[in-house]
Parts: sequence; C-alpha cells; structure tokens
Amino acid sequence: MTIINVQSTPGVCGGNARIRNTRIPVWTLVSFRQQGADEAELLRNFPGLSREDLENAWSYYDRYRQEIDRVIASHQTDED
Repeated sequence: MTIINVQSTPGVCGGNARIRNTRIPVWTLVSFRQQGADEAELLRNFPGLSREDLENAWSYYDRYRQEIDRVIASHQTDED
C-alpha cells in the first residue's frame, strides 16, 4: 500500500513523516486527534490541509503506529 502525500525529508520537521510539501508532521495531527480534535477542527487549524491529507495521515499512522507513537512520546517527555 502506498500512502500518497506523506514524505520524510532529512532536515525538515526533524526528518519525521509529514504531509506532502508542508511542515506539518503526521505525529502532530495524530496527537491532536488523540487529544480529541475532530477532522473539522484540524482542517480549521491547518487550512492548507484537505480531507485527503488527513486520510493519508491516518493511513500512515495505521501502518507505522510504533514510529509515530514513539515520536509523540518523545515530545511529551520534552514538555514535562
């Protein structure tokens, strides 16, 4: 399965998976979703994103859950 519009580039967003040519990491969207944000709220907060972008983020998370959960956990630790 190919997840379109998700890319990782060294030096951009810490090399983490992000939505196409943006600086919006998948882990950020997943983290907001886990905190209760729905898709409408995410689209309001990130007006450059489409519903397709969110679907790609969720698909990426489903496929690479451990990777994304690890990044989220590392950012939570940084904030504590």
